[in-house]
Amino acid sequence: MLKKILTGVCLICFSISAMAQKNLPSNFFMKKLPNGLEVLVIEDNSVPLVTIEICVKNGSFTEDSAYNGLSHLYEHMFFKANKAIPSQEKFLERVNELGISFNGTTSNERVNYFFTLSNKLIDEGLEFMNNAIRYPLFLKQEMKNENPVVDGEFQRAESNPAFFLIQDFDRQMWGQNYYRKNPIGLHDVILTATAEKMNVIKDKYYYPNNSILVIAGDVHHDEVFNKTNTVFGDWKPCDFDPFQKWPIPEFAPLVGQTKFLTVDKNAKMPMLTMGFHGPDTRNDLKATYAADVFSTILGLTSSEFQKSLVDSGYALQAIIGYQTCKYTGPIQLFIVPNPMKLKSFYGKLLQQISRFDAPDYFTDEQLETAKNKLIMDDIYSKEKTSAYVHTVTFWWASASIDYYTTYNDMIKKVTRADIKDYVDKYIKDKPSVTGLLLSPTIKEKLGVNSAEDILK
Repeated sequence: MLKKILTGVCLICFSISAMAQKNLPSNFFMKKLPNGLEVLVIEDNSVPLVTIEICVKNGSFTEDSAYNGLSHLYEHMFFKANKAIPSQEKFLERVNELGISFNGTTSNERVNYFFTLSNKLIDEGLEFMNNAIRYPLFLKQEMKNENPVVDGEFQRAESNPAFFLIQDFDRQMWGQNYYRKNPIGLHDVILTATAEKMNVIKDKYYYPNNSILVIAGDVHHDEVFNKTNTVFGDWKPCDFDPFQKWPIPEFAPLVGQTKFLTVDKNAKMPMLTMGFHGPDTRNDLKATYAADVFSTILGLTSSEFQKSLVDSGYALQAIIGYQTCKYTGPIQLFIVPNPMKLKSFYGKLLQQISRFDAPDYFTDEQLETAKNKLIMDDIYSKEKTSAYVHTVTFWWASASIDYYTTYNDMIKKVTRADIKDYVDKYIKDKPSVTGLLLSPTIKEKLGVNSAEDILK
């Protein structure tokens, strides 16, 4: 009997293929089930808990105008009735029985669902996740109840005047494919969503070979691999590549210097945002690291950027950031100009941008400080495993696990020449979008009729 059991275990283990990940940390273990589901186990025995997360390559980047916001609505419907649990009420009862803390998020290039519970309940947790991800029911009444809930999140976002500036900015940045960078969606699409549309999303993207399952916490990887194969092994894969069948369109390059004005009565302070199309992880990996280092340099209080804009009184806040994406990562500046210097700060900003590639724009010490800060931030982010898994799945969707696990080593290698190449390729003298947010009062007081009245 023992021999038969061991033989069965060996067969199960043999059928799960090890993945060719070259640079996994010592507590990372990764395999792929025969159906294509990638399974990552992160061992951390500091507390007797386990976090189970599943991430799908879905999100606004897969949406056109008819579906904009529905990846987010789908995420909400995950926590409702499924084949094993007949209603949201029963779903929440089961959550309480298992002592689960749960949530989900939707962004441009991924949707993730996760919960944390006692490691003694991992079997129940895996079954709970399996039923929710594979067998949602999208009940008509639950859809009717949830549509305004999701739209309510949209309305709360609209209470922030910066929301309208960013919305206008994104429409200019991404043109006809704006929807693919807008995970919050469109009011009408959300409020009129149907179960049929939910099933369209499911039938396009919700397959094991378009997903990763991460189990992190006080567990042993061999046991987890066997458990996941038992629970998820019969999840049928798709026989097509969704991104070949429904290709993601490339974003049209920016042309010239686009400027616009957003006016909102709730804007207490003027705000400016400026953006450029940056590198992505499909075409220019090297520049993504340089982008992170350069943005961090500009955020240092000792940087010329901060001294020239903030310390000098031209701005109250000046931030530049780059978002790593598989499809055109945006480079974006966000500035709160001093209202008393509103007509002069823009020229000061342009002077700074013109110096971004100057040999003396930052010191060797600032370069090393920025690298160390990025590395320390990454180390700090790993202190809480239940939150850390979200970072891991983000990188899996927008780059790769290898990209993430080698990130610190690649950051250490960034040189001045790399940063200059990045600036010259993506920022300096390149097409851009610049938006200015004003209140009606400031607009009238300064006699502003268009963005060009200030941005010149």
